[in-house]
Amino acid sequence: MSILRHVLVCLLCWSSLSALPLVQAAAADTPEHAVWVLRLEGVVGPASADYLVRGLEQAAQSGARAVVIEIDTPGGLDLSMRQMISAILAAPMPVIGYVTPGGARAASAGTYLLYSCHVAAMSPATNLGAATPVSLGATPGPQPSSEPDSESDQPPAGNAMQRKIINDAVAYIRGLAELRGRNADWAEQAVREGRSLSASAALELNVIDLIAPDRTALLTRLQGREVSLAGQTLKLNLADVPQYEYLPDWRNEFLAIITNPNVAYLLMLIGIYGLIFEFSNPGFGVPGVLGVISLLVALYAFQVLPISYAGLGLMLLGVGLILAEAYAPSFGILGIGGSIAFVVGSIMLMDTELPAYRIAWPMILAFGLGSMAAAFAVVLMALRARRQPQSIGVDAARGQQLSVEVCRDDQALVRFESELWPVRSEQSLQPGDRVRVVGSAGLHLIVEKLET
Repeated sequence: MSILRHVLVCLLCWSSLSALPLVQAAAADTPEHAVWVLRLEGVVGPASADYLVRGLEQAAQSGARAVVIEIDTPGGLDLSMRQMISAILAAPMPVIGYVTPGGARAASAGTYLLYSCHVAAMSPATNLGAATPVSLGATPGPQPSSEPDSESDQPPAGNAMQRKIINDAVAYIRGLAELRGRNADWAEQAVREGRSLSASAALELNVIDLIAPDRTALLTRLQGREVSLAGQTLKLNLADVPQYEYLPDWRNEFLAIITNPNVAYLLMLIGIYGLIFEFSNPGFGVPGVLGVISLLVALYAFQVLPISYAGLGLMLLGVGLILAEAYAPSFGILGIGGSIAFVVGSIMLMDTELPAYRIAWPMILAFGLGSMAAAFAVVLMALRARRQPQSIGVDAARGQQLSVEVCRDDQALVRFESELWPVRSEQSLQPGDRVRVVGSAGLHLIVEKLET
């Protein structure tokens, strides 16, 4: 009952936190009609999507004049990228995508994001492109060809799933390019062939709108430029407008931590083993509470991560087999099978080929080998226990020297293991006689009288 109560409390707390509005009031020191600056760094994932979507919503709530998204990303998850693009397309103010600083890139998902912005800009010595989608699961992604094939009548190489993925990505980025009046043909090449461009080449091919060395120069060069916003033409006037940098808050940082596949994987295992320990030793409380909290947080992380339910099922099967080995030793068969299922499920758990969203091999091997070692330890203890002589009961009394404690109705009784046992003997016995146990018959001990 205590575990059930803890689970209900955690679920209520989680539901109350989830019911909080995503859009919070802007900071008190935010200048009115400012240019908001958001920074997109690292892999595109659930945490960065939450940060950008909420940043755009709060910028709109505060009446921002425009939003500058400074981009430096190698790409990321398709679902998170589409959430961010939807927020950009729905923004009521101009959104300026800016690849910066020098050496930064807008690769893969970053290229789609840059194409979706009202204005696309880059710093010198930056690049974009390589937008070929990374396929999910075991299906390999489309391979870039050595020659352009956008005008060919032949279907792209690969199976049906690969063609569906690549054609969907091409249609998506061409739609963004046509919406913003940019080079749609090169966008298709970036998807089909993995093409990349430097900043100067991108400007020459009408992939971006301008090059600026820093943010101040960017806003200055945008002065008087016209953009299309909600079907109307808007002239930008941002040169002397105050700027406000919107930084990630505790929610973004917490989400970034728990959506790390290795952290979510570890939390899930802590939750499973914590609950197992609690149910094996009811009443302790701490493992159950920590297990429930860890499992709920892990499940929340998994719902926004691309996981394979087949891999998750194999992991749970492996844990079950290892527990079966612990409670019903099978000389290692269940333990070895469970460890293999656990390792294979861990490898399959993340349904993506992105390196940033793969579970680290050392962690998988550590848990797999640790579980196998624990299973073998249980088997060895069981075998050792079987080889040891019995230390309690009738068989343990054989060879013991005892004293007759009392005689009742001509039945002699001896005390063994704090209990009175009836004995049988060929000699007559009196209280105080010393006897040696030589056998048993039912609940009677067979003894022989020792000479005084």
